[in-house]
Amino acid sequence: MSSLLLSNFPVEDTQRVGTPQPRLAILIDADNADPAIIEGLLNEIAKYGVASIKRIYGDWTDNRLRSWKTHLLNHGINPIQQFAYTTGKNATDSAMIIDTMDLLYSEKLDGFCIVSSDSDFTRLASRLRESGRVVYGFGKKQTPRPFVVACDKFIYTDILYVSQGGDEDKKTNPDVADTNPPAKSKGDFKKDKKLLKLLRDSVDDVADESGWACLGPVGTNINNRLSDFDPRHYGFKKLSDMFRAISQFEIENVPSNNGSGKRLCVRWKNKQQTLNDSQ
Repeated sequence: MSSLLLSNFPVEDTQRVGTPQPRLAILIDADNADPAIIEGLLNEIAKYGVASIKRIYGDWTDNRLRSWKTHLLNHGINPIQQFAYTTGKNATDSAMIIDTMDLLYSEKLDGFCIVSSDSDFTRLASRLRESGRVVYGFGKKQTPRPFVVACDKFIYTDILYVSQGGDEDKKTNPDVADTNPPAKSKGDFKKDKKLLKLLRDSVDDVADESGWACLGPVGTNINNRLSDFDPRHYGFKKLSDMFRAISQFEIENVPSNNGSGKRLCVRWKNKQQTLNDSQ
């Protein structure tokens, strides 16, 4: 995996603003993506790197794809024509896979963004990761699990409608409904033992002797365990906001080891009690 790549969580949480930006290729399956997500999609991808290549694949002679035209012009996305040679066969998927492999060997890219809800891209995602590239997947909630876990990080596109300011979209697009969940309460977190275990184990994995763990490595550890984890699904914009809302954790700006500043860190509260008892 490229050393240039940022953490799988936004820069606000990782405190790595000075890191060089990875070069990413965006490959969109027009048959499996909604043009209404495009602004939110590009904003999301901008958190992880710069979109050096932006392509979208489909049969542009089909009137069903006509709604994409304005979005492609406004965002500089290159449409790739792929005729549907035979009914029932998806030639678009094949074209995307072939082009992706060409880009893997011909361009110096750090990662790929595959926008589709189709399980046909599962092996492609695995192959790209085997080559040391980071793979970001984007798809609907019904995306098959094998494709989701084959990606380094998977973002469900329902939250991308919201980032566009989706009141009007909610009236016309059923996929947008109920995509802005209220923030979980402290009581809700206490009941969600599976989530608490995920967070606690991820903090413990990267914590120092005092129990403090920098938020960036914690976010990466969480994502390594669960590729589709996202604090926005729990009603929080950032991972730091989510930890602040959970009574079992404390979060503070902790001085760095070299004394050059402070880092945003999180600690499981019971860890401090354990340390006190052992002294």
